Amino acid sequence: MIDSPPRRNKHAGKTGRKIAVVTGASSGIGRSIVEHYVAEGAKVVAFARNQEELAKLADAHAGKVHAITGDVTQPADLQRLVDETVATFGGVDIVVPNAGIARVVSFEESTAEAFNTQFSVNLFGAVETVRLFLPHIRKGGSVQFITTFLTQVGFPGLAIYSASKAALKSISQTLAAELAPKGIRVNSIAPGPIGTPLWGTVGLPPDVLNVVAANVTARLMPGAFGAPEDIAETSVFLASDAAKNIYGQEIVVDGGYTIG
Repeated sequence: MIDSPPRRNKHAGKTGRKIAVVTGASSGIGRSIVEHYVAEGAKVVAFARNQEELAKLADAHAGKVHAITGDVTQPADLQRLVDETVATFGGVDIVVPNAGIARVVSFEESTAEAFNTQFSVNLFGAVETVRLFLPHIRKGGSVQFITTFLTQVGFPGLAIYSASKAALKSISQTLAAELAPKGIRVNSIAPGPIGTPLWGTVGLPPDVLNVVAANVTARLMPGAFGAPEDIAETSVFLASDAAKNIYGQEIVVDGGYTIG
């Protein structure tokens, strides 16, 4: 089910009439980003593996959300995403490669295969999405990578996940300089603890997960996990004219965790 309509970001500037592409769009942060762009008047290409949830999202925003099912780790799926988007809309203005996974893996079990599992989605899938869309991003466009607050702090068992996102942060900074002459701004958003389905897929038993959640919450200044809309509203701002002078930054939205 679609949640209540997102709050309109009064400081976001105009993103209306723009075309946005969001991967990992069927739930959590990705879904919220789609809904917020639609609320601002943009049309959105929503890409994810979950065909059923994508169909619900498209039905709820008929004529504004174009759903495409696929996997960012599959080159043919990404090429189909680009081809269909360009055929439908001619080009894009905003690319948010949000698709990502997180798994708790001890250092002893951090094999090359374990690294590949998370890097294939979090780093390579995200970067390849942008690379393939690059010829079709219009001047004034915005690319936003989704990193994590864990690029700034250590958390046991999340070395692979954090490393994949740290690499993405570094790439976003370099691309900001490389793509600026093309009129494309590149930034990243680093979510802190956010209440999304991803939290329950990290591979910890429920009792352990509850203890970890309680310990994390104790460091959060609002006293609770953030919501997907916190990230979505930041994304809308970064895509707007209000952020026209922001390049290569990682915007941390973490409830104060990294300063506690």
